[in-house]
Amino acid sequence: MPIVPRQTDPNAAAHERLYRTLRQQVMHGELPPGQAMTLRGLGKQFGVSMTPAREAVRRLVAEGALTLSSSGRISTPELSPERIEELAAIRALLEPEMAARALPRAHFALIERLAAINALNAEAVVKQDAVAYVRTNLEFHRTLYLRAQAPAMLAICETVWLQLGPTMRALYSKLRRKEPPQHHRMILAALKAGDEPGLRLAVRTDVTQGLRHLAG
Repeated sequence: MPIVPRQTDPNAAAHERLYRTLRQQVMHGELPPGQAMTLRGLGKQFGVSMTPAREAVRRLVAEGALTLSSSGRISTPELSPERIEELAAIRALLEPEMAARALPRAHFALIERLAAINALNAEAVVKQDAVAYVRTNLEFHRTLYLRAQAPAMLAICETVWLQLGPTMRALYSKLRRKEPPQHHRMILAALKAGDEPGLRLAVRTDVTQGLRHLAG
């Protein structure tokens, strides 16, 4: 009996591409808080029909990356101070735990990789590039947490990062940093020393300090 190749659904492929691209744009702060968008506009921008655009938006709304009003208006999240504080609290609980779980597997090659990402983060600060700053900051954290081998925790964390992406961009613009954050250096030092309490403290401080400026 001949094997019939399964037909791939072009809508499914278009939806997945749009979903992943938009998700990354929101997480990295490429879109500011409250940025409005339409299904028609997204379809035109990405060269897809309304169906995959609608499905991608539906998934992103479910993840908190986009908001959908009762009138059908789609936009990036505009977070209240209470919501920012709540998301910062989740980060303060989850991320030190993931870092601690990663510590036994934080070998020299990982520390070197994190230092290289941190150099790009510092470069983004010098260039005042908000999107590159948010992207390299998240890459630093994700690279470390992948070693925790805790996929459920990382998935929750990524949902929080998604909701915070546009706000992190706004925060960066507000603070106008001239110096790279010192907490990444403290994280690297704690990893080298095998210092779990120091690592937990450095991560907790790093992920909450900036957000307090917005929630305060």
